[in-house]
Amino acid sequence: MSEFEDLLDSYQRRINKKLEDLLPSDNSILSSAMRYSVLNGGKRLRPILVYMTGEIGSVSSGSLDILAGSIELIHCYSLIHDDLPSMDDDDLRRGSLTTHKKFDEATAILAGDALQPLAFELLCTLDSKDEDKIGIIRSLAAACGHFGMVGGQIKDIHSEDIKSVESLDEMHSQKTGRLIQASLETSGILSNLSKPEINALVEYGYKIGLAFQIQDDIIDIESPPSVSGKDQGSDEGQDKITYPSIVGILESKSKAQELAAEAKEKLLLLNKNTDNLSKLADYIVSRKT
Repeated sequence: MSEFEDLLDSYQRRINKKLEDLLPSDNSILSSAMRYSVLNGGKRLRPILVYMTGEIGSVSSGSLDILAGSIELIHCYSLIHDDLPSMDDDDLRRGSLTTHKKFDEATAILAGDALQPLAFELLCTLDSKDEDKIGIIRSLAAACGHFGMVGGQIKDIHSEDIKSVESLDEMHSQKTGRLIQASLETSGILSNLSKPEINALVEYGYKIGLAFQIQDDIIDIESPPSVSGKDQGSDEGQDKITYPSIVGILESKSKAQELAAEAKEKLLLLNKNTDNLSKLADYIVSRKT
């Protein structure tokens, strides 16, 4: 394991411990489903972005943990719903049964429904100025909604309407990219970064968000479930429009590398040590899971 992978592992352990504390533990079916969905592994990319951004600003570790945990709860809610029979109908997530397979569909829906408001409840406890807190809540609410994850998800459901790379980029930037961008923006607000610095991070987030999704499309084709933790070829089996289906696998890999390079260029606009964020862009397009 490289030094950078050790760093990622330390962030993952940090957020996993925090998530254990943040989730309800009353042994009810609902709490069990929530905990199962959140604590069953995962890359924790969005919390990692929160932590890396916080390290180039000025913020307490406790506030970063709350923000990182809240964003991961939102992400996990979206994964539960994404896997549902009415959506992608997937059996595996992170190498384990999806929530609706482990429990049942109704419980999975309600677990997702409970995770999202819990995230916003936690955000209200952030130790920050009220105006910053409102800005953080606004950013994440927008990332979840009509022009964010939900808007991207419905485009994904109706992917037969996607005919070009441009429309595919729009879908990915909403479904995946907006919460990635919001992770950077909200951590920048919390960490007292300047508006130009936050804007540069948001642009970086747009690039790595697209790169992340393209790499996911590639992994769906190339990595077996034992490596990826997901059903291999599930996108192709559902006739989904993906980067490889439009431009081919080689061009998709080239595009992901190009986006990573462009993301790193955006970091040059910050007069800060952004080495870890730069390394993360490279990691995103080289991962196999």
